[in-house]
Amino acid sequence: MAAVWDVLVVGGGPAGSAAALRAKQLRPDASVLLLDREDFPRDKACGDGIAAHGRDELALLGLPDLLADYRPTQRLSVVSPGGVRVSATVARPNHVVPRMVFDARLVEAARARGVEVRRHRVRSLVAEGGRVRVDDALTAAVVVGADGANSVVRRLLGARATPERHTAIAVRGYADLPKAEDAQLIAMQRAGWPAYAWAFPIGDGTANVGFGMLLPKLHATGRPGREVLHGRLRELLPELPARELRAHHLPLSPGRPKPGVSRVLLAGDAASLINPLTGEGIYYALLSGRLAGEAAVLAPDDPLAAYRRDLRAALGRHLRTTDVLARAAQSPGFIDAAIATAARRPEVFDLLVEVGLGAGTVPASLAGAVVGRWAARSVGVR
Repeated sequence: MAAVWDVLVVGGGPAGSAAALRAKQLRPDASVLLLDREDFPRDKACGDGIAAHGRDELALLGLPDLLADYRPTQRLSVVSPGGVRVSATVARPNHVVPRMVFDARLVEAARARGVEVRRHRVRSLVAEGGRVRVDDALTAAVVVGADGANSVVRRLLGARATPERHTAIAVRGYADLPKAEDAQLIAMQRAGWPAYAWAFPIGDGTANVGFGMLLPKLHATGRPGREVLHGRLRELLPELPARELRAHHLPLSPGRPKPGVSRVLLAGDAASLINPLTGEGIYYALLSGRLAGEAAVLAPDDPLAAYRRDLRAALGRHLRTTDVLARAAQSPGFIDAAIATAARRPEVFDLLVEVGLGAGTVPASLAGAVVGRWAARSVGVR
């Protein structure tokens, strides 16, 4: 047992497991401890979607075949708030894998690589003398906080919680679906916009289904959250009655995430790394976790500076893009114009997928075309 761990990771989800896996991949002799308050497998409320960029991260972590037994999803249909619909084959297929399965596989892969995994609930954290002390029982050179939307590590650092205006809430369940159905669906709703429902086929005769909206919009209804979320899911997907419904918060990226303090790095949801346009977070989690693991073992003297630099290089322009687009998307007419443009131009559809599920940015020419269409529609020009 290590007296001082090289890397201590809090949270066994995609971000935490990626950090632990990368640390051992780059430095097999490093002592790495992964803590989670639960045993695996365990359920996690999520859309379960893993886009191509997420699979790229798995390959970088040395796990290219982790999802090989799950059927890829080739098609995506999107319905805008105003009813504009686009359906197309995506440039690179997506996967849908329940978090009960996905997270457990990642943790087991980390264990197989030599990471020690323990069930432990973190309650205190103190940085002192070039080390970080956790619960007066564990000491590490670097700590990675990857413990989700309600991160204890983030709170112990004194970092502010994600503002309500940047927080969404969603309800997720599962529904029966013919095995032959392989198109993912996102159905947006004008009422309480931004809001949308989704149905993501897993390939085993079930689909992950859910509905999400911004937390202030939910509060503005003046009605119980369960009533609103469950009711709108039934309204938008009446043919897919859901079971196992669970709600969860999504701390959306404000464009410039807080990467940590001193020798404590924040990754994934704990760093508010969730796409504000789509609510996608698994790719961000795998990427940020990998970068945190790299910084922890390759730059142990100043891991935060290395992590901040690498995170900015990987996601900086993209996060600024999604921040601007999220502001524009407060108008449902802007999204109607974007989806209408994507319906006519396949390259625009592919770019919207890149922005919503990966690390894409929007060229000025395309932004101008969407804004022009938006303006034309707003004055009644067709």
